[in-house]
Amino acid sequence: MADYKTKIRFFTIADYENAQAWLEDQRRQGWKLKNMIPPCFFKFEKVEPEEVVYQLDYKNEKVTGEYLQMFRDYGWEYSGSCMGWNYFWKAKSQVESSCELEIFSDSESKLDMVNHIFKTRMLPLVVIFCTILIPSLLKNLTSGNGISNSFFIITLIVFALYIYIFLHCGLKLKKIKNKLK
Repeated sequence: MADYKTKIRFFTIADYENAQAWLEDQRRQGWKLKNMIPPCFFKFEKVEPEEVVYQLDYKNEKVTGEYLQMFRDYGWEYSGSCMGWNYFWKAKSQVESSCELEIFSDSESKLDMVNHIFKTRMLPLVVIFCTILIPSLLKNLTSGNGISNSFFIITLIVFALYIYIFLHCGLKLKKIKNKLK
């Protein structure tokens, strides 16, 4: 009978490189990724420790057989999808050159992925922030109930969380984009 474990680990949309490194470390310890459960649960199966490289591709659409076959043709194994991210791995023993360590053949492809992340994940957050949170916060400030209102406090906490997400993800994605240009 196989041994399984579930780990909780949260990665933002801009932390995909950190997620790749963490999954590689898990595999070195003998834990192979089986599947992910949103938003932050990773299920692993006990296997022989192995040096592998993990790569994530963000598509935010249903995975097709043609898409998966393209990766299989280049030696990548599919581990699953979660929240738009597709997880692939390859044994380092199969890698003949450093260009085979990534699923992207060029910087432009990776830059396209980062731009797609920005459009489909960051832009909707900006819209929600500007159309719901800011007006709600301003309404509570001008209503007279102000700071004593529990709804105001919750809105303020969500507002702060959004600011953190914008700064963390925005700056990190910008850094990745600059590195790729």
